[in-house]
Amino acid sequence: MTQDLLLALDQGTTSTRTIAFDAALAPLATAQEELPQHFPAPGWVEHEPEDIWAGTLATLRGALAAAGGDATRIAGIGITNQRETTLLWDRATGRCLHRAIVWQDRRTADHCARLRAEGMEPLLTGRSGLLADPYFSATKLAWMLENVPGARAAAERGDLAFGTVDSFLVWRLTGGRVHATDATNASRTMLFDIRRGCWDEDLLRLFRIPEAILPEVRDCAAEYGETEAGLLGAAVPVRGVAGDQQAATVGQGCFLPGMVKSTYGTGCFALLNTGDAPVASRARLLTTIAYQLGGRRTYALEGAIFVAGAAVQWLRDGLGIIRHAAEAGTLAAQADPAQEVILVPAFTGLGAPHWDAEARAAIFGMTRGTGRAELCRAALESVAFQTRDLVEAMRADWTSSGETVLRVDGGMVASDWTMQALADVLAAPVDRPALRETTALGAAWLAGVQAGLLPPPGEGGATHWRLERRFLPGTGTVEASRRYALWQDALRRTQGRLGGAGAA
Repeated sequence: MTQDLLLALDQGTTSTRTIAFDAALAPLATAQEELPQHFPAPGWVEHEPEDIWAGTLATLRGALAAAGGDATRIAGIGITNQRETTLLWDRATGRCLHRAIVWQDRRTADHCARLRAEGMEPLLTGRSGLLADPYFSATKLAWMLENVPGARAAAERGDLAFGTVDSFLVWRLTGGRVHATDATNASRTMLFDIRRGCWDEDLLRLFRIPEAILPEVRDCAAEYGETEAGLLGAAVPVRGVAGDQQAATVGQGCFLPGMVKSTYGTGCFALLNTGDAPVASRARLLTTIAYQLGGRRTYALEGAIFVAGAAVQWLRDGLGIIRHAAEAGTLAAQADPAQEVILVPAFTGLGAPHWDAEARAAIFGMTRGTGRAELCRAALESVAFQTRDLVEAMRADWTSSGETVLRVDGGMVASDWTMQALADVLAAPVDRPALRETTALGAAWLAGVQAGLLPPPGEGGATHWRLERRFLPGTGTVEASRRYALWQDALRRTQGRLGGAGAA
């Protein structure tokens, strides 16, 4: 039987999805399951690990069945995942000791503040490329070890295993035979030396993490073992792993230094390929691993926006002013241009380049004439304004980047209005690909390269990317620049905790 199928498992923050691709990376079938989130306390966000596992099995089986149902045709599974989300499980039983602590969770903000006050952030940044922020895995894991009864003693004995979602799924799929992660996910833990490519002894000591609980770190395209035969009907090799934003970078074909991609999902994540040398950011961006192939690491500068599509979800679920996300762009186009309504969506603080965990959301400029259309425009524009903040920070850090052409993906890019607004605010072209599921595409590409079905970069490796539409800056650029100045003023007032003085 010819092995001509690739399964891309995309385990995200709000859903788990599997897409079956053929050997030419054309999508054949999709299966998706929603993933509930739990909020046990203000600022806390958790997932049930068994919900993650159930969604994984259901979508793998569903996509395979829709693609013909023969597991022996699968050349490989590629896994991409919500990054930084932290799990801790018993090696003997495979059961987690606590709910997964999600990347959005802020419970360790005080721990991070202490690290900064003690002058530890230069060590953290120098080794891991990251900042002392609750976003990353290290303080989440330290919290589990300190707060789950018996966890620290079991960890010291080597009875526990830590992992991000990819590592947990590899463990479960292989029946506990493989405890491994890839370099991109490792680079998001705040425990990994991105220059040496290994777990860092000083960081482990700082967070009191026993090395025995850590996974082995492998290339993004590598052998991660075979699934248990009973799961899909045959033993299937797992051959690709990458964090979701790095998988999207690969899926967007951003293999050359200077190429930039931005993914618009719950949050927004922009990555700039900087080649084989890590670039230390002066603008509080993250230095991270874009991908690792053949033992060689390619680096990136990354900016993370915590709220992008989540702002539209808030309009729908929090305010109830739209019924479907797609309505936001239609209403935004009808907004009164004289209204200067600006939303700073700092519902869980501000990400890069501001990194203000204490900032909170505020709306400025509302009048009696403000309605649904103006609020929709403010929400969508806030994503474009935050993206410009990131791009300008990238230009400051990496001056050889030249003209920015932004490759975009994620649910929000379906809105033509939003993409045109983004091009106008950036004063730069925005490229939307023909296949917008670039995160899953990247995972499938990694598995296909490892299986020998697809060429690596430098041998036609970017031929899987196709342009659907380029949005060019237009007549709205001048107005966008004026509104961006309003955004900057609103941002300063929000960060200064003075939002109440002028917010509504």
